[in-house]
Amino acid sequence: MSSHAEIPPGFAPLQSGGPFIQHNGPLYLRHEGSVVQFGFRVERRHVNPMNNLHGGMMASFCDMLLPLSVHRKSDQVADRFLPTISLQIDYLAPAPLGAWVQGEAEPLRVTRSLVFAQGLVTADGEPCARVSGVFKIGPAVPSDAVE
Repeated sequence: MSSHAEIPPGFAPLQSGGPFIQHNGPLYLRHEGSVVQFGFRVERRHVNPMNNLHGGMMASFCDMLLPLSVHRKSDQVADRFLPTISLQIDYLAPAPLGAWVQGEAEPLRVTRSLVFAQGLVTADGEPCARVSGVFKIGPAVPSDAVE
């Protein structure tokens, strides 16, 4: 179901996130100036019995969206691992099979040890999830890790 032709202009495959997200993606990134967006196309393997995006896949996407957006928007933590302490998701509407799911997020506050962030996710342009989270500022990401 997922061909490059179905991906909106400006998005490129994201190679970071480790084996879990590589297996469950693919995720795409568009980073143009201050605009940082992540997205993916809802495939059959991502859906629940009602042919809508499974809540677990939405949670995985949101758990990538927040820290990866912070990496690109805050010089303070650009090269740091940001493990999740807390993730809150409000599921606003279903994302049906075939929908383009896209998210944008912002760091709200960066302290010496924590990052607070929030974001909004849409499905074919309609809001489908609101997310916020708290992340620990961890060690530097190894230089041989793909980001």
